[in-house]
Amino acid sequence: MKRTDLTHSSGRISCFIMWNQRQSRFRRVACGVEELRCRRREREAALRKARREQQLVSKRLLREAPEEAAGEGAAIVLGEAEIQQFLRLAQRGTEEKEREQALVTLRRGLQHLETQQTFIRLEGSMRTLVGLLTCNRALLQLEAARCLHELSHSEQSVVAEACLPATSYLLTYLSGHSSDFIELCLYTLGNLIVESEAVRKQLLPQGIVPALASCIQSPHVAVLEAVGYALSQLLQAKEAPEEIIPCILNSTLPQHMLQLMRPGPKLNPGVAVEFAWCLHYIICSQVNNALLITHGALSTLGLLLLDLAEVVQRTEDAGLELLACPVIRCLSNLLTEVAVEDVGGQMQLRDERIVAALFILLEFFLQKQPSLLPEGLWLLNNLTANSPTLCTSLLSLELIEPLLQLLSVSNVVSILVLTILCNVAEKGPAYCQRLWPGPLLPCLLNTVTLSDIEVVGQSLELLQLLFLYQPEAAQAFLQQSGLQALERHQEEVQLQDRVCALRQTALHG
Repeated sequence: MKRTDLTHSSGRISCFIMWNQRQSRFRRVACGVEELRCRRREREAALRKARREQQLVSKRLLREAPEEAAGEGAAIVLGEAEIQQFLRLAQRGTEEKEREQALVTLRRGLQHLETQQTFIRLEGSMRTLVGLLTCNRALLQLEAARCLHELSHSEQSVVAEACLPATSYLLTYLSGHSSDFIELCLYTLGNLIVESEAVRKQLLPQGIVPALASCIQSPHVAVLEAVGYALSQLLQAKEAPEEIIPCILNSTLPQHMLQLMRPGPKLNPGVAVEFAWCLHYIICSQVNNALLITHGALSTLGLLLLDLAEVVQRTEDAGLELLACPVIRCLSNLLTEVAVEDVGGQMQLRDERIVAALFILLEFFLQKQPSLLPEGLWLLNNLTANSPTLCTSLLSLELIEPLLQLLSVSNVVSILVLTILCNVAEKGPAYCQRLWPGPLLPCLLNTVTLSDIEVVGQSLELLQLLFLYQPEAAQAFLQQSGLQALERHQEEVQLQDRVCALRQTALHG
């Protein structure tokens, strides 16, 4: 899978929390708002854990000629004798052009796994290649680096580990003057990082983090994208939370990452995508998200979300989801660390602009990328969970009906929509009065008849809140054959208690 394919489907979200079996006899207090809120907090924890997904690692390959990039015109598999011949020519050829061409031929041969395996088995081959990498001939250095790059892209980890002697030199060249050479070294290091723990353990003491912190200040876009790639590979290592991310957080990398993601005329979408995913991996590690918030991560992400919504209104570029997905995930997970009402001066997260922007993106996802709808709804859930202000925005902007229209998309989307509506309803009678009357009850009468237990369970919780705060809704429920709709779930073990509680509230208040 290409690393640039950043949009990947989410696993199914589990939203069901079993009611305590000891509460078999339900009184009104047993179904009170505090108990519902506690259950929802437990479910929120499970949801947050489910959303902390890791993207599949992969490698990138830089090839100059179009036919090479397409895999066309590649040389045949090279044997030991041919590899030795080309290395000798590259090392001792009489003419510069002859030496360079020998490495070009070797590089093309190294596109084949068989040649890679033969090369690393051949005694002295890597030593010779590293010697050419460190020689004082710029063109030979470049071709030697390209040979290492082909090896770094191998599907076998043993090939990557054979490149260990070259890593210190690749790191050294990151402080060079040629942006093309720096870019090549960064992608090579990124490929090696993902393949081998031995490579990572060698690179950390060699100074990979300070080197990346220096490269991220480059004025060249291609170098910045390559930094983002190498850093993302490093962040996805299994040992990253303990050994790598603390070093990164202690460096200047987070501040520079956030600066490169800040909306404005200098924002480059490709660079922003790379570092948005890097930020996502750091946030998911939960090593020190408070530090990121202190650096202004919430503010930067909020502004970027507003900017994305503006862009969506001007263009139908289907590539926008590449940035929207990690930005939304970062915001969603950071908001589990701090309530919206406590974000201080980061006002764009506390007014209705963020809600309006999110609905613009939801409409875009619905039309262009439906798999991202749960991402946007998960953010809306986290925004409204502890914020009466944003729940008020949902009502004042008349966004309840558009939310209800999403109930037909999928069960996962339905669960999130119902959870968001619970966020609104649990804020009290004034909020439920604005939910009623309207299309909410007919929609809930429909979802209660579905077969999906999680959707039905969330519908029952929403109805419970509505009945507690708006008794007229309970009367309408009874008049519209609501009890008959509940009967079909009486034998469902996971739903029995909630069905009983809701019936009692509807009948007796």
